[in-house]
Amino acid sequence: MKKIQLTIFDETLRDGEQQVGIFFDTEIKQTLAHLIAETGIPHLALMPAIHHTEAELVKSLITQGFAKKIVASTMMEKHYIDESQACGATTVILFNAVSDRLLWLRDPEFREQTREKQTHPQAIAQVRQRMLDKVVAHLKYAKAQGLKICFAAEDASRADSDFLVECIIKFQPYIENFLLCDTVGILTPEHTKFWLRNILELTAHKIPLAVHFHNDHGLALENTIQAVLAGATGISGTFGGIGERAGNVAIEQVLNGLKLRYGWQVEGINYDALAEVVSYLNNQGFRANTPYCSEVLRCETGIHVDSLLRDRDTYYLFPHGEPEVWFGKFSGASNFQYLFENKLQRSLPKKKYQEFREIIKDLSIKHKRSFSGDEVLNLLVAHQVNYDR
Repeated sequence: MKKIQLTIFDETLRDGEQQVGIFFDTEIKQTLAHLIAETGIPHLALMPAIHHTEAELVKSLITQGFAKKIVASTMMEKHYIDESQACGATTVILFNAVSDRLLWLRDPEFREQTREKQTHPQAIAQVRQRMLDKVVAHLKYAKAQGLKICFAAEDASRADSDFLVECIIKFQPYIENFLLCDTVGILTPEHTKFWLRNILELTAHKIPLAVHFHNDHGLALENTIQAVLAGATGISGTFGGIGERAGNVAIEQVLNGLKLRYGWQVEGINYDALAEVVSYLNNQGFRANTPYCSEVLRCETGIHVDSLLRDRDTYYLFPHGEPEVWFGKFSGASNFQYLFENKLQRSLPKKKYQEFREIIKDLSIKHKRSFSGDEVLNLLVAHQVNYDR
């Protein structure tokens, strides 16, 4: 058996819980954190900014001796970086979109322009440069605070290849790992191997590349294995493959696949402990959605719904049906904008949507579940919420 080095980022407690229908209370998260620690996986990702209960969980785990394992997933703003550090995190994953499609939607100056203007080469160059400037400024800020940094390139699989390489080269002085994200699962095994080899060659292998692949087309496992074969030095995924839509790559499947298919055993991993995590999830009733089933149409995460409001194809790949927006701990104000403007054909001020978001987040945590649109409207009525402007 050949021993190999592979950096592993476990996203079960963050990305995994974004699957509509899954809710981890504090006790479950504490149990999972300890079970995952037993496997030898070095990095455990959580997102303090989601809710104050998540921030408290991070603090609690760090006091229990998880300081070297906790990685705080952190949005690209200074106050979020400060928040992660205040929780005790010493390593952060800063994330930002790198595809032109998402960069346009999230750029406040350009997102309302016509498609013709958006595709003009000069405009594309401006949007990309604004993103580079913003990210580098925040990487420098986080570095100055003494934090170790990983960068997650959202929608990297749909990014312009030259621009992606430029991002890797510019961010390299500040980061430990660069995570290539196949955010909506569009890669194939053949494309993955070519893509990774090409990026590694163009960046002269100067920065460790990890992969974070989603399973929308049922290919996350093989894509991840092919990425490792091509030279990726890290993987990111969840136990059982749980996660939004059709989920993430299942960590235990990647590790066992490399071991049984290629005779590669990852240094530091307790393979017997992998099954214990999956068994616990199964016993709690937490299982990933299968690709192409009706449940994969559901979306709760606020940043994703915000994009869906403007461009259906950002996080929705299928020609049939419509996205089904749900509401819970991961909702943003955009979820409520979607509900009111698309279901009720009425528009409210943003502060109202933000008010509704906080009410439903608290109810979601109290009742340990997410809510459909109809349920949310009934809950708001029950709480005597005023819809007036």
